[in-house]
Amino acid sequence: MKNIEILIQEAIALLKSLIETPSFSSEEDQTALLIENWFTQNTIPFERENNNIWAYNKYFDKSKPTLLLNSHHDTVKPNQGYTKDPFEAIAEDGKLFGLGSNDAGGCLVSLVATFTHFYAVENLPYNIVMVASAEEESSGKQGLNSVLKHLPELDCAIIGEPTLMQLAVAEKGLLVLDIVVKGTASHAAHNNPDNPIYNAMPVIDWFKTFEFEKISEVLGPVKMTVTQVTAGKQHNVVPAECHLVVDIRVNDCYNNIEILETVKANVAAEVTPRSMHLNASSIPVSHGLVQAGIALGRTTYGSPTLSDQSVISCQSLKLGPGESLRSHSANEFIFINEIEEGIDLYIKILTDFFKNI
Repeated sequence: MKNIEILIQEAIALLKSLIETPSFSSEEDQTALLIENWFTQNTIPFERENNNIWAYNKYFDKSKPTLLLNSHHDTVKPNQGYTKDPFEAIAEDGKLFGLGSNDAGGCLVSLVATFTHFYAVENLPYNIVMVASAEEESSGKQGLNSVLKHLPELDCAIIGEPTLMQLAVAEKGLLVLDIVVKGTASHAAHNNPDNPIYNAMPVIDWFKTFEFEKISEVLGPVKMTVTQVTAGKQHNVVPAECHLVVDIRVNDCYNNIEILETVKANVAAEVTPRSMHLNASSIPVSHGLVQAGIALGRTTYGSPTLSDQSVISCQSLKLGPGESLRSHSANEFIFINEIEEGIDLYIKILTDFFKNI
């Protein structure tokens, strides 16, 4: 087994290489090669489909349950506020700057190092599969969701996202709806009681005021927000339609189908979901992974942000070094000691989890 300090330094070196290799969603082929090289150098067999890389622990046993470790190696594009080169890994004042350093490069290399630590351990009570996935930032079709068909049934998962190594035991799902409110087109000079813009007003008000009954202890209520309104092309023509876009953050008391059915039953409009698979996720506080984290002084909370948790159906914990507020920010960074702490805590949490089964 490789010394943990060596693993930490190699993980930081990998993160620097990932930062300096552009990997926008659907364009992650070069960072996938870097991850392949890690597994090759550590004599770990791996599989690849598109830009997703995955590997199993050496003593994989089909009779045992399987734990997924996952984080992503794609990034968003750098915003215009950068004053540093987003593709240069700059170490300064204990920070490592660069695009994807915080979201989610630090998590990815920490989980890869953790997987490598456990890879050749015999008699683990769980199998471990590590997936370095693509297209998380774009919720694309060739990300983690495309790999699941190749994996054994998953019993539980740790999804690496920046949480300051606190325990995100639930995550809100996402449902985006395209709403079309109908009316009658006419000249603006004529009386028209069927103006779709006016017809849209009670629809907008419903989204503003309706409250779903079930409130999650961890995630709070379902939150619905009208984010776009478009109608008409010129001042003297009443349009035939008014279009709305609604962003719905779903708590773990509902699935997306239930939310959609409620909307359709209450609004006088055509309702079309953009997707249905980004469901809320959670893990009981009593679960061994969570209890192992709590025993190490970690706190639990509910996360409002979306991750690849939304595409898996097993119980999952979101946990990783870095801070969510830094994600997608100008001059993105992660503290180097956060990576050191992340690897240390991941290993301790899994060690305690396995020991107490």
